[in-house]
Amino acid sequence: MKIRPLSIDGAWEITPQQYGDPRGLFMEWYRFDRLAAAVGHPLRLPQGNLSVSAQGVVRGIHFADVPPGQAKYVTCVRGAVIDMVVDVRVGSPTFGQWEASRLDDVDRRALYLGEGLGHGFCALTEDATLSYLCSTTYNPTAEHAVHPLDPQLAIDWPARVPLLSTRDAAAPSLAQARTAGLLPDYQTCRSFVASLNSGATPYSDGR
Repeated sequence: MKIRPLSIDGAWEITPQQYGDPRGLFMEWYRFDRLAAAVGHPLRLPQGNLSVSAQGVVRGIHFADVPPGQAKYVTCVRGAVIDMVVDVRVGSPTFGQWEASRLDDVDRRALYLGEGLGHGFCALTEDATLSYLCSTTYNPTAEHAVHPLDPQLAIDWPARVPLLSTRDAAAPSLAQARTAGLLPDYQTCRSFVASLNSGATPYSDGR
């Protein structure tokens, strides 16, 4: 398993080693100890999600309030997607920037996105299926979105006519979300992650 940091602080790409023979293949697609060594703390796993998307569907850009935020470990178990890490943290040196990674059922890479980062993807195939491991359970009052077609972000989505959900189509631009005070603060995110790295208990409401 190879783990490399992306250009956006708080995001890593994970490439598993696959062992194949005429029967099929085997791999370790997640190792908490190796991820923790790279990230600085173990990933809590209170929720797992699965999404299936038609070709051309774009989902995102989604993020959560920090604290506690929601770190994600994402991999594509069927088909292929272009997965986007978007820095929506106000004050970050890479604020407004994004980085794309292809996740598919060939190389079987995964992405880890730390608390405060925005996430989205575009399905390249029919029935593209993503599996998410999440550090917190879903909290609709703390979940937000930025419009994936925002010209300020200028994300190069590989879809001629991106298919969006009603929620994503109505999402504010990055500038509008910033004005509304919806975006995470970079230093707050860093402090929260530092509390996880130190082993401190960052919140005490049972999440």
